[in-house]
Amino acid sequence: MSVVGIVPAGGSGERLGADRPKAFVVCAGRPLIDWSLEVLESVCDRVVVAAPADWLREGWVEGGPSRSRSVRNALAAAPEARTFVVHDAARPLVTRELVEECVGALLGVDGAIAAAPVTDTVKESYPDGTVLRTLDRSRLWAVQTPQVFRAEALRRALDVDDDALAGATDDASLVEAAGGTIRLVEAPVENFKVTTAADLARAEAALC
Repeated sequence: MSVVGIVPAGGSGERLGADRPKAFVVCAGRPLIDWSLEVLESVCDRVVVAAPADWLREGWVEGGPSRSRSVRNALAAAPEARTFVVHDAARPLVTRELVEECVGALLGVDGAIAAAPVTDTVKESYPDGTVLRTLDRSRLWAVQTPQVFRAEALRRALDVDDDALAGATDDASLVEAAGGTIRLVEAPVENFKVTTAADLARAEAALC
């Protein structure tokens, strides 16, 4: 089984106030992406990164205008893959154990994704901001990465038009839309996403 990691690294970093794509912002002395690459390379046979043209390294591919377009570009560079591990560079505290648990959970399903149980009360609203209803949080999960897929399921799911790709917030939703079955794997609290400057400071403190 050939396991290929994919890192879509095209985020702008605007909410960080950065002068470069988020994946290349320095965190604890290294570009943010390098922390994830170190873990993925310890599990996967190889890793394909989809990055902006000005930030490409050897063996990487150019990203697309949306996250899922970048993932699709990376898929094309790994025809040998039987399993894909998709992970965001913005989650630098990912562990080898979590990646391996997601890969192991792929048995019998099309995808296995890291997620955290929702602990806040969640309400659905009308367009005017008034509350429609309160959702049952015992059945709700906040989706993260890594997201692991059978290669044929991910390729089939991403074989859609660019508008569908642009509207997807994660690859698992595309696999679901194509009829695939997804299993949730509970992630540790440390697997948070760096979005703001406060998140970056928290990640640096954890990594130093």
